[in-house]
Amino acid sequence: MSKPNPTEVHTDFHRVVEARWLAKTKPPGSLGRIEQIAALMARIQRTDRPRAAPVSMLLFAGDHGVYEEAVSPYPQSVTVQMVENIASGGAASSVLAALHAIDYHVFDVGLLSAPAHHGRIVERNIRRGSRNFCREDAMTHEETLRAIAVGREAVTAIAHDASVIIVGEMGIANTTSAAAIVAALLGQPAIDWVGAGTGLDAAGVARKARAVNAALSRRTFASDLDALTALGGYEIAAMTGAYLEAAAKRKVILVDGFIATAALFVAARMEPSVLESCIFSHCSNERGHRALLGELCGQPLLDLGMRLGEGSGALIAYPLLVQSCELLENMATFTSAGVDERT
Repeated sequence: MSKPNPTEVHTDFHRVVEARWLAKTKPPGSLGRIEQIAALMARIQRTDRPRAAPVSMLLFAGDHGVYEEAVSPYPQSVTVQMVENIASGGAASSVLAALHAIDYHVFDVGLLSAPAHHGRIVERNIRRGSRNFCREDAMTHEETLRAIAVGREAVTAIAHDASVIIVGEMGIANTTSAAAIVAALLGQPAIDWVGAGTGLDAAGVARKARAVNAALSRRTFASDLDALTALGGYEIAAMTGAYLEAAAKRKVILVDGFIATAALFVAARMEPSVLESCIFSHCSNERGHRALLGELCGQPLLDLGMRLGEGSGALIAYPLLVQSCELLENMATFTSAGVDERT
């Protein structure tokens, strides 16, 4: 007897959930994409009763040497200050996480200075900031592999019980790094991917584009991993590892904004099946995110003009996953409620 095709088995869970929706007391498809969320989660989790909890948010933080090119209006000290703010509950992401009782941790993968000790901050520093990629590679090959391993370890050690994973970041100048990675991997001009980040004016965006162009012209890239090493940051590499591990563990990955999606783009080029575990939370207002979602065939749940990062867009979208699963599980069927079905 031949073994079943794993892809067909996963699709079967999707079909079972679609059949469950059809039996509910509502017109077919009337909940729109809310129905699709539970069906997709069922396929990822390999069950006809998908779960949106427990959920874990993993934030990775690092500083970037390309900051020297005046690509951010904020001082570099903001990175560690915001890491401490997130850990102590004062940031948008931590307020939203608390609202939904979401467990979260912040990983120091490449901060310039050590943050104050806090139970939510995990010290995994590889180097005190990446190098300026306009002049040299941002990381060494070994450092990139170490950062990827940090992301994998975060999933296995901290988020091992989670059904849903949110992967976020904090790092002044990391939109520059994300734009450079995407431009390099797609072989496209910097201007197609460089945006305002944390609020650059037109002159600042032009400086940012020049920095990315300088990095792209400095050398060629032998592989996706090579591009990540040359242009990335420790937190972006760690996010890449977290995606790879979460997908391997059949966890639902709720993807955040532009930087998070850039890291996912790297992970998907390394292992295309990662995308099968992803739900795209929102379309960011950062230039390039909509186009990058198009490259990944990602359909965002929300489009609210956000560009904050730190997992905030995914946190805003998370209740949609909860609602989809709850409706699927608890709505009455036509039979159980004694309601006549459509003729």
